[in-house]
Amino acid sequence: MRISTHISYKESVRSNTATKLGISNIPSEEILEEMKITAYKVFEPLRRWVEGPIRVNSFYRSEDLNRAVGGSGSSQHCKGQALDLDDTFGCKTNAEMFKYIKENIEFDQLIWEFGDDENPDWVHVSYTEHRKNRGRILKAIRKNGRTRYLEI
Repeated sequence: MRISTHISYKESVRSNTATKLGISNIPSEEILEEMKITAYKVFEPLRRWVEGPIRVNSFYRSEDLNRAVGGSGSSQHCKGQALDLDDTFGCKTNAEMFKYIKENIEFDQLIWEFGDDENPDWVHVSYTEHRKNRGRILKAIRKNGRTRYLEI
């Protein structure tokens, strides 16, 4: 089964943490529909621009999995509305993907996840059809061992 042209169901629910801890990571039909919308509105336009594969590090996370990885209690990953992307296999940098999304794709949140000023370690992007997308742009940093999000 496919979530979209370029995202398989298997890669959209894959989690080493879930496998290691025996956590179920199976979305409901409602969440599966949200995932398809997110893939269609965000991932597929980005994939066309990249003109090559993009690694999906995290898409859907069950609430149990989200707790296990230390995710936010309000994570859009749990709703099938967020993707973490981190590699285009040499086609584009994470910074280039971030900039493209910022300038060309409607989104709810776009987060430059850690890394440095030149390139994030990965890009988080979310989308929703249930309210107006906020277009919120953040940068995740570690301060005193905790993650902080700065508006940029």
